[in-house]
Order: sequence, then C-alpha cells, then structure tokens
Amino acid sequence: MKSQRKVAVAPAANLGAKNTSTQSLASNAGNDPNMAGNEDWLPPKVLLKPPGQLQLTEPELEEELTRILNANNPHAPQNIARYNNKERVFKASPNVDHFVVHFEFDGYWIYKEKEEEAPEAPPAAETTTESTGTETEGGEGAPPASAAPPAEEEKKQKGPLRNQFNFSERAAQTINNPYRERSTNTEPPPARVFSDTVNQWSIYDAYMEDLQAKEKSDDDKQNILPTENNHNEDAYYKNPELKKAMIIIERMANQNTFDDVAQDYKYWEDASDELGDRKSGSLLPLWKFVCEKEKRKQVTAVCWNPKNTDLFAVGYGSYDFSKQGPGMIACFTLKNPSYPEYLYLTESGVMSLDYHPQHPSFLAVGLYDGSVLVYNMQKKVDGPLFKCNAKNGKHTDPVWQVCWQKDDLDDNMNFFSVSSDGRVAQWTLLQNELIYTDVIRLKFNESGTELVGEDEPLFSLAGGCCFDFHKTIDHLFVVGTEEGRIHKCSKTYNSQYLLSFDAHQMSVYTVRYNPFHGNVFLSASADWTVKLWDHCKDKPLVSFDLNSSVGDVAWAPYSSTVFAAVTAEGKAFVFDLNENKYEPICEQQIVRKAKLTHCAFNPFEPILLVGDDKGTVVSLKLSPNLRKVNNIDCAMIYQQS
Repeated sequence: MKSQRKVAVAPAANLGAKNTSTQSLASNAGNDPNMAGNEDWLPPKVLLKPPGQLQLTEPELEEELTRILNANNPHAPQNIARYNNKERVFKASPNVDHFVVHFEFDGYWIYKEKEEEAPEAPPAAETTTESTGTETEGGEGAPPASAAPPAEEEKKQKGPLRNQFNFSERAAQTINNPYRERSTNTEPPPARVFSDTVNQWSIYDAYMEDLQAKEKSDDDKQNILPTENNHNEDAYYKNPELKKAMIIIERMANQNTFDDVAQDYKYWEDASDELGDRKSGSLLPLWKFVCEKEKRKQVTAVCWNPKNTDLFAVGYGSYDFSKQGPGMIACFTLKNPSYPEYLYLTESGVMSLDYHPQHPSFLAVGLYDGSVLVYNMQKKVDGPLFKCNAKNGKHTDPVWQVCWQKDDLDDNMNFFSVSSDGRVAQWTLLQNELIYTDVIRLKFNESGTELVGEDEPLFSLAGGCCFDFHKTIDHLFVVGTEEGRIHKCSKTYNSQYLLSFDAHQMSVYTVRYNPFHGNVFLSASADWTVKLWDHCKDKPLVSFDLNSSVGDVAWAPYSSTVFAAVTAEGKAFVFDLNENKYEPICEQQIVRKAKLTHCAFNPFEPILLVGDDKGTVVSLKLSPNLRKVNNIDCAMIYQQS
C-alpha cells in the first residue's frame, strides 16, 4: 500500500501544501536528475506556536519599533576613580573602555585570497605556456619535445608559501629540582575569652575614671626640662617608658654621629709619650658640650657626679656685674653630647655647684643674688627642693662656693657656703625647711688673731671667694679672700683664725686640699700665680707663674702630685711634681678668643673638663704621661730639695 500511495500521489499535487522550506528543497533537488521525486516522502512542516504567545492584531504587527544600537558596554563600571598626582586628589575617570572580547582563538589558517596562498610561477614556465597556447590555437603541429611533463610543470608552479606565521618551535625539558619542605609545630598562644555586659552608666563611669587618672598624672608628672616658664611637651613624650626609649635612641644616634670621638675616648693613646725619656704629655680634645639656650652665658661652675661616671653638672651665669640675668643648670652626660639630660632655670646667675658625695641626686647651688638652693634630681619637679630667703639667712652678695659635708649627729644633710659678704654659713636640711648657722665672719686685719667684734665697721669684713675642707680633719678649712689672703679656720672657733697666709696680691679664686696628703693645698689667683702650701707654715712651698690670670686649679684624683690649672689666655696646664718640680709637663691651647674659667677631673676616667666664658665645656683625654699613679707627699719633695 505504501507503493501504491507513492504512485497515486503526483508530485505537483503536493507542492501547494508544502511550506517554503520544502519548496526550496524540491527546487534544489530538481536540478539533480538523480534526486527527482525524492521529496515525496517529506512530511508537511507545521509552524508551532508556544501556548503563551501574545496575539497581536494587524495594526500592531505593522507598527515599526525603532531601536538604536550603540557600542557601549552596559556592564562597564561608571565610577572609576584614579589618583591625580598633579592635584593630589582622587578624581572620577570619565573615559571607560567599552571594548569586550567574547571569544578569542589564535589559529593557523589563512584566507585563500591572500598573496601568501597564490602560487608564484617562475618566468620560464610562463613563456612555455604562452608559446604552447599559440601553437594550439593556430593548429600548427604538436608541442615541442623540450616541454616538461604536466606533473613537473604543476610542481614548479607551486612556489614556496610566504606565511609570516610559519615558524618552528623548539623546546627542551630540564630536570626539576625536588622541593623540600620544612615545618615546625608550635604551641598556639594562650587565648582568653573575656565577656562583660555594659550599659550607658558603666561607659560613663569608665570615662570619668580615665579623665581623673589623666588629671592626676598631669599634676604628678611635671617636666624636669623646662625651657620656658610654661613648659609644654608633646603628649607622647609624657609617657615615661616612651621617654626612656627615646633617650636611648638619641644616645645611639649621637654615638653613631660622634663615633670617631668615642673610639678615641676608648682606645687612643699618645704614642709619643713612649719615645725615649720624654716626660711631657698632651691633651686630646673629645666632645664639646654647648647648651644652645645659654650660649651668651659664662661657665661659672663644673662638677662631676660622684656615682655616675659620665654625668656632670654645669652652672651658667656671668661674672660681669652689668650683665646679670637668669641662670641655668645643665646636667650633661658623655653618652649624649648634643643636649643635656636635665635643665633647671634659676632666677639669678649660678655661681657654684656641688654634688652630695653619699646622695648623688642632691645638688647644692649658690646664686649671684646670695641665695642657696638644693635640687633633688630624682624628683620630677622644676623648682628646687629647698631655697633660702632674706628671712632665713640669705647672703647679701654672690655665693662663690658651696660644699657638702658629712651628716650631723641627727643624720641631717648639711653644706657650707662662702660669700663676698664675709660670711661662711652652714645650711642644714630639715624635713620642711633650710636652717642656717654662721660659722665665721671674715675680718680684714693684719694679724688674724684678734677677735671679731660686733661693733666693727662694715668695711672691716673681708670678702670670701673660695674655701675647702681638710680631707681627714672635718673641722679644719681654709678660706681665700678678695684681698689675696688665705685664712685657716675651724668650725669650733667662730671668732678667730687659726692661721693667716699672706698669699697673693689679688683675689684668690680657688683653694684645693690635696686628697692624699691633707696638710698640702693649692691656691690660684688673678695675680697669674699658683702656689703650693703646707697649712702648718705661713710661707708657700713653691710658686708657679702662668703669665695670665688663673681661673681654677684642681688636683687629680689618681695621683698626689698631679694637678691642672686653666688661665684667661685659653690655656690648660698640667703639672706632675714628681716629674718636674718647677715647670708644667703639658701646656696646651684649648680655646681661642675666650677665657677658661673652670676645670674638673673625672674621678673614674682620665678625662679633664674645662669651661670658658663663651658657654662651652670641652672634654680632654689625658695622655699616659699625664696619668701616672703615685702617692708621694708634695711637701717632702720640696723639703728634700
């Protein structure tokens, strides 16, 4: 029946019932004689509509809807901000890249129309082809015997392909080194869970407690480095731990900055001291200590701390009566030459300083206006711990020297002071006040044995300039005066001198007892001389002329025969009486266009400090010939000679 149906149905009868696609297939098949009649078996194609398709009317179908297509990428970001280096701000970028690559594949195919694909025949083959075509058209004869076979001719016409993508790949595989892993198992840090319930009141109470703690810390922790009356520091510098860390970092930076000086301080030795029988020595300049705030002040006092080997105090003031003003105390350390560790401002110029030998944090200070102060460096306060006034025994003239003594029977600390008003006073530190006692009033007389009367005129009092206590006999001391005389006194006799020395022609600036042999002392004066005395004799053992006003003299702490002196010409002299009894073994120019005012030996290291009237303190290292240790009595040296 199937075959009958095929025969009965004509192909033309079904053409009207077929759709366009069927007709196209029939038309394509009609061109091929082998395909005639083969479209009869195709089923009719019916258009399928989804069940939810919208039914439109004819006007709606004929309506034209215009859509504009653009090349903008709807997914491109519109809020890109880039940093503008010129204006130093972030700005929105209006240029957005809308180019989108949906698919990309690198292939090796080429177009046929390109020149690389077209074969390039050689010129000889073209000539042969043309000649052959001409003879064929003219009907004259056969092709020449020399013509190449068609296969060979076709092979020659296929020239080399010029493909720019034609390349060769070469690769080599090397042996990969094996990986090594190393791991360590550690215990995890301990964790603790903290939980609490807070409300508005607990938060308020916490803030109030923090505010009260800050106010209390501001009251307790006052700055010890005042630069102004109202000194304010940065908040981060008030933290004591951070402050200590910053000080250490500052010291390390200064040590790197002055590394060459530090190396000289630790390791340098003058090799010339070992040449032959050379007895002279030299002074090597090390650090310079300058306080920028008091450049115009003079160095009026220098004192080493008895416990901290690198710490010393410097007093700034003025010896000129017409250039008086506020003074300052600066405590420097060899670890930081650039800035002092402590700074204290005073109302008047500082004239003298002294550290307590048993309590190194206590510092006694004498001022130009006659006041005496006591500072405790452990207390973080700006002002002094004790201060005298006019009601409790203040001097009427500058206090030229202060000196601590042993504690009294009640274990109260006490110190002595001497002033130009003729008084030598003792000051005792009680719990809340400073008590004074006049030890002696200096009287200007020739014999020095008469009693000091109460009705004597004012001009009869001698102005004291310096004093020093015997190292083994506590009650004995000598006092130098402005008239050039030196008096030996006792704390138990406040009305007369034990002995008077007609010492110098001008003011006596310094007297120093020998730390090894107590009967010997030195005196330095403005009359250019330094004299060595035995306090039991009224005549000097020897006199040294230094050709300039002598500002200060100091015994070396390591030898009984070595002492140093500084002069107004800026020179420093070092004597060793065991090597040369009459001449210095070292004479060196320290400063130019300045006067040296004070000097002090370090009690632990071979370092000498000298200060000048420009506010500069220079540290000097003694060469080996200047620090020979001996314990010879100076008086015996000159008695034998």
